[in-house]
Amino acid sequence: MPPPNKKKEVDYAALSSPFMRIPRLPVVVARDLIDLGLRDVFELQGRAPEVLLEEMRRRKPTTPDSHLPFIRLAVYFAENPDPDREKLYPDAWRD
Repeated sequence: MPPPNKKKEVDYAALSSPFMRIPRLPVVVARDLIDLGLRDVFELQGRAPEVLLEEMRRRKPTTPDSHLPFIRLAVYFAENPDPDREKLYPDAWRD
């Protein structure tokens, strides 16, 4: 008999957060922003993505480098009311 299926844990708070309005933002990055005390997209305005990543790492040392392009995209989206469609992809923000 196969083992019972484990139900996947879903982060409903992150899924329903305003951060999910940011195109292509993973739920895990939205959760990390919430864990920093941020509650809305406008709170990202004027923030340095690298500093946000460091703050995330202080709280959760296993935060990967791959979060940085998503954080850069999120800050760009927050600061630009009419964002360039080409910049709404994480690949546009990789080094």
